[in-house]
Formats: sequence, structure tokens, C-alpha cells
Amino acid sequence: MRLHIDVLGWLYLVWGGFGLLTGTSLVILAVGAREAMVGDAFGLGERAALGLLLTVAGVLLVVGAASALTGWFLRQTRQRARHSALLLAVPTLVVVPFGTALGMYTFWVLLNNDARRVFGRALRSP
Repeated sequence: MRLHIDVLGWLYLVWGGFGLLTGTSLVILAVGAREAMVGDAFGLGERAALGLLLTVAGVLLVVGAASALTGWFLRQTRQRARHSALLLAVPTLVVVPFGTALGMYTFWVLLNNDARRVFGRALRSP
């Protein structure tokens, strides 16, 4: 089971890295678009588009950082990392197909008695 927890930690590190990379690229895109708009061309629609870009970028940066930290702490078998991974796995299920696979693999790895034993939790009764 320790091997599965390590693999899950690496997967969350990579998943978080992709989130951070995507969020950073959206921030760069928003800054570039803002600089390209001059004068009267910067209306309500353009402001809404920039606001949406920055909002999505902020969410991706926060979730990416949380996923990367979760992966790092999963590899160290910290108890909070288990809870954090289970919490992050729920919205990740919506991101088809890789997020769905990661979410299901997270549940499969972390919700059994062997993983509970590794993280120092009480075992579930049958």
C-alpha cells in the first residue's frame, strides 16, 4: 500500500504543477490582453472577460498549490494530507478523463484499512 500512496503523492504533485502552470499562463494572457486594449476599445465586455480570466487563473493557482502541497505531504504520510486528498478528489472527479481517474484512484487508495494503518488511523470494522 505504501507504493500506491507514493504514486498518489506524485500524481498530486504533477496535477498541482499543471494547475499552477495553467493559472500562470492565464494571468499572463490577461495581462497581455489588458495591455493590448487601449482607449475606447476597453468596454464592459472586455472588463468582464479579463475578470473571468483572472478569476479562473486565481482558482487554478490556489487549487494547483493545494494539490501540489497535498502530494508532497502524502509522500511524507502526514495525516492531514489524507484528508486534503480526499477533499480535493471530489471536485477533481468532474475533470474528465484524468481528474476522474485521479479522484477514483484517490478513493481506492486512501479509503481502505491498509492506508488507514499507514496514516495511523483507526481501522474500519467490517
